[in-house]
Amino acid sequence: MKRDVPAQQGLPATTAPPGLPPQVRVIVRDWLNANHILFSGRDRTVLIDSGYGRDARITLAKVSAELAGRPLDWLVNTHCHSDHMGGNAAVRQAHRCRLSIPAGEAPLVEAWDEQTLWLSYADQRCERFAFDDTIAAGDVLDWGDLAWRAIAAPGHDMGALMFYCEEERLLISGDALWQNGFGVVLPGPGCEERLSAARATLESIARLDVATVIPGHGHPFGNVAEALDRSRERLEAFARDELRMARHVLKVMFVFSLLDRKRMRLAKVAEYLGTIPLYADFNARYFQLSNAALAELIVGDLERAGVVRKAAGYLIAAG
Repeated sequence: MKRDVPAQQGLPATTAPPGLPPQVRVIVRDWLNANHILFSGRDRTVLIDSGYGRDARITLAKVSAELAGRPLDWLVNTHCHSDHMGGNAAVRQAHRCRLSIPAGEAPLVEAWDEQTLWLSYADQRCERFAFDDTIAAGDVLDWGDLAWRAIAAPGHDMGALMFYCEEERLLISGDALWQNGFGVVLPGPGCEERLSAARATLESIARLDVATVIPGHGHPFGNVAEALDRSRERLEAFARDELRMARHVLKVMFVFSLLDRKRMRLAKVAEYLGTIPLYADFNARYFQLSNAALAELIVGDLERAGVVRKAAGYLIAAG
């Protein structure tokens, strides 16, 4: 069954499914924390994405267990949203490692643009960090004694990168492609550019010889053509209906905040939606509802999809 917001998945231990070489390890997380990809090469260890700041201690423990006494040499972000970069400061402090971000994200991080980075604008948090250098599309990186080519992946985030290993037919896709979708694409000004960029990113993936995708959320998967078809279908449905696109964004962002807070009083949901800039802006542009009516709309959709549940006066993320 298709859902506008994915249900939270289980949290298995580090996985190495068929198709992954032993020096590439995937720590599957949840929808609040991006997955971590850890490379153990002869000369260096590399971590892709650091998860959400609230759970940085869990991230550090999981990564340290996989390192088995080796230092972490290099931390890289696929893109700069809070669930991928939120642990950067903690990981860097713990390991004194090099930190690289996509070149397109550098101006936003340097300016610490909390609206474009979806931080305070969407009630998300990330400790500010400094980075050492940037990675650009076309760069070739030696991670885990394998060659990985950086590929532009705009759409969900216009500065995002994917990483492709031709030798192993592996793609680290970030939020550009999941098994059943992709990260939200924002409606509003510039929407057509973002939709066109997301289409181009999917076609970039289609042109690659990929056996296994390591996504930003969810388990590594094969059947890439089927995943691409599902994402194309979803993308075109959003392109036909900007109101549906806006409603989807609000639901995804609200579930993220609910996961961050763990629970929210039902009586406070309307007030919350009126306080956070993203919901106020979207409501003014697309819905023109009272805060109470907007809360009823969002919570009702999520409850019917089985993504949230009510318990003792609170709203809780299901799963």
